[in-house]
Amino acid sequence: MSFDGNEHPMNSLGFAKPPAETRVVVAMSGGVDSSVVAAQLAEEGYDVVGVTLQLYDHGAALAKKGACCAGIDIHDARRVAEEMGFPHYVLDYENIFKDAVIDEFADSYLAGATPVPCIRCNERVKFKDLLETARDLEADCMATGHYIQRKIGAGGPELHCATDANRDQSYFLFSTTPEQLEFLRFPLGHLPSKAATRELAAKYGLAVADKPDSQDICFVPNGDYASVIEKLRPGAADPGEIVHADGRVLGQHEGVIHYTIGQRRGLGIGGLTEPLYVVRLDVDAKQVIVGPKEMLATRIVPLREVNWLGDEPMMSRPEWEIAVKVRSTRPPRAAILRPISETEAEVELLTAEEGVSPGQACVFYQTTGSRVLGGGWIWRGV
Repeated sequence: MSFDGNEHPMNSLGFAKPPAETRVVVAMSGGVDSSVVAAQLAEEGYDVVGVTLQLYDHGAALAKKGACCAGIDIHDARRVAEEMGFPHYVLDYENIFKDAVIDEFADSYLAGATPVPCIRCNERVKFKDLLETARDLEADCMATGHYIQRKIGAGGPELHCATDANRDQSYFLFSTTPEQLEFLRFPLGHLPSKAATRELAAKYGLAVADKPDSQDICFVPNGDYASVIEKLRPGAADPGEIVHADGRVLGQHEGVIHYTIGQRRGLGIGGLTEPLYVVRLDVDAKQVIVGPKEMLATRIVPLREVNWLGDEPMMSRPEWEIAVKVRSTRPPRAAILRPISETEAEVELLTAEEGVSPGQACVFYQTTGSRVLGGGWIWRGV
């Protein structure tokens, strides 16, 4: 059979040519997921190029077990490339990562928001600069180890949740644009479980087959946000007052960076008849504002920087019935989306949610099926 034109059957990455003539850049973090993607594509005969990003200074202050792209992870990625016989490059994206991710993380945290830096990293580093590097390397596509699915629909590529709901990473990938989706591939999204991924790693004889999953944000050791913020923004731990929403001063705190919206324990204001929760952080006034639980309930959620992945333009309807996630750990809930502009919208939750926080993402899903329709960033509104 001729391999010219469209006479060749579609390969597994969706190109009408042999795997050997299809170049794919694999974003390799050194973990088991991206290692399996690279190994699988190499075994299938693709022209694989592995790329690992060095995103931050992994010195003593930040190096830790379970963090993405620390020194050992670069070593692990390189070892997989050697075992499977494909080239591997390490790119120093430290300055880009600091400007695009870490600085905003610190600023938004200090503004009382609950930042999600993994989304910004995908949006501003991996799916922007790294994707451009893949194009410069004349790749046909870029593959990652994310648990999400790319399916071809009537209007082109669509984003869908992973088959395994426990591993689904759609919340962290809502800002993927249609143009990026054309170029991206997610070979693990259809797998039934993480165990299936580890079985593949064992099948390929990869040393990372039993490597633990990373749990923390890569530059936040042991989930200790406060110490990282203090290093990035000296003086952010200034003490101040704990104030009831009705204006009463209830006590003192050791810095707003030690508190999060919705927190109840560890406030140090015992002896009160009603349980109180952190409902707001006022960084300028150095105040932690507390109040009853009902003050945390939210129904109207203002959004900006909206990324829309539906077939019709978002502005083509005054309202959309959708499901939304306002936290990565919560299931989608019924909501109404009301577009304001191409990039701004308001979401009305049909049932009020607690702990909806500026700086978090609100991700849109179809009410039936697995399709991701995009999402936006929650802010306080005007």
